[in-house]
Amino acid sequence: MSRGLKPEITKAMRPNMLDRVIGYFNPVAGLQRQQARGMSAVMGGYTGASRRSSWGRKWQVSKGDANTDLLPDLPTLRERSRDLVRNNPVATGAINTAVTNVVGSGLRLQSTVDAKALGMSDEEAEQWQAHTEREFLLWAGSKYCDLTGVQNFSGLQDLAFRSSLENGDSFGVLPEKAVQGSPYKTRVQLIEADQVCNKDGKPNSATLAGGIETDSDGAPVGLQVMVSHPGSPKAERKWQVVPFRGGNTGRVNVVHLFERKRVGQLRGVPYLASVIEPLKQISRYTESELMAAVVSGMFTVFVKTEAGQGGLLGPNDIEQAGVQGAQSVERNYQLGNGLVLEGAPGDSIETINPGRPNDSFDPFVHAILKQVGVALEIPYEVLMKAYLSSYSAARAALLDAWRFFRKRRQWLAANFCQPIYETWLAEAVALGRVHAPGFFADPAIRAAYCRALWHGDGPGAIDPLKEANAAEKRMNIRITNLAQEKAAYDGGDWEQTVRQRKRELSMIGETGQAANDSTPEPPFNPDDPQ
Repeated sequence: MSRGLKPEITKAMRPNMLDRVIGYFNPVAGLQRQQARGMSAVMGGYTGASRRSSWGRKWQVSKGDANTDLLPDLPTLRERSRDLVRNNPVATGAINTAVTNVVGSGLRLQSTVDAKALGMSDEEAEQWQAHTEREFLLWAGSKYCDLTGVQNFSGLQDLAFRSSLENGDSFGVLPEKAVQGSPYKTRVQLIEADQVCNKDGKPNSATLAGGIETDSDGAPVGLQVMVSHPGSPKAERKWQVVPFRGGNTGRVNVVHLFERKRVGQLRGVPYLASVIEPLKQISRYTESELMAAVVSGMFTVFVKTEAGQGGLLGPNDIEQAGVQGAQSVERNYQLGNGLVLEGAPGDSIETINPGRPNDSFDPFVHAILKQVGVALEIPYEVLMKAYLSSYSAARAALLDAWRFFRKRRQWLAANFCQPIYETWLAEAVALGRVHAPGFFADPAIRAAYCRALWHGDGPGAIDPLKEANAAEKRMNIRITNLAQEKAAYDGGDWEQTVRQRKRELSMIGETGQAANDSTPEPPFNPDDPQ
């Protein structure tokens, strides 16, 4: 049967112990196993799934669902991620770069109501949008929006996004609390990921995992929050269950900021999870090279004596003992600056060369950091702030990074800013501070009122003149408009810019007209006989 077959195919078709056991009780099933294995060998299959190779036998993998694979390791991943951010410059830089470019000075609201669906004219829609934006700024621009009274809405965006990167996810609870000086009761309370855990340490189940209660469809319905941080020395084992939405009104009570990467995943993975090991190893390697360079800078020498004894004396040691009693002074073998050698007739001095700085250090670290940048979706040039190549390469790196930043900005706006804005708008309408007929009667009308865009800081320009010419060309061929270009440039409001520019031109015109009131002197004419 094996004549003409390759040795590996013949080997694959040989019955193993399990085949013999199964074949003893069910000969047909045992034969089918051998045939299937032989067919797989004939067809080739995926070498990545091989279990016969040396590396394949050592590769231990898991086949659990998203929560089974993630939740047991999540506390350790959080702790190591936070430690890297505290102590590793590259990790700190990666988080800061993402936060600075995604959030920056804060995402700003631009109301874009569906005027046609609401039966509004363009003028009425503009007036409603301007009034709503002023009211929202009254709440979001002050520290009243924060339950702790420490940050405004831009600061909350920064902290929530930063926390989600470091810990994998972050939570915002939206309680109501009256504060003197603010007409609104809606508040934002940020909760760190560690506080969301199963009440009383209960094991995960089909409807409870990682502190999140779900219904039969897997949708989150409740949040189990530990009142105090579990890492606090005075932590109390008390929990509070917060529903994600109000039972009667459907009001949003919880916003969960995390990126879902697998079906059924309930908690987020830290941004640095896939690069924790290389970043830590680079940190250790850098410390070793730094120490070796410091030691090398001390000009280390060894004294080779005939009697096999030797040592180092410091300047103060010789001064205290005198030249005659120098040999009675206790030897100091610690490396340091300004050390004096003690020698005797016949002794010799041998220097050591540790070969530092290491010429291969920089290329090796660069190679690893390029892989880190790929995993974090931040090109090496942007990650390390090293724009040493050509203009085209630097611009390509920035464009690649900004695709990631824009995606994250949209994600932050959709999962944090917009739900909070809609909750605030519902209160503003209920208080009568914003007029929105039919807001609570029809979900379609409510959605038309809630439409909005969120703009942030622009990416800047390597060559401002080229960027300006490109923006002008895009508008001339009608593929963009002034609002889009202004938002992409610096995240500002083009209408406000146009109004200010109109005011400036008006003032310049008035000043110029005033100057023309006085009769100017006639220009000099050399042909004039006067």
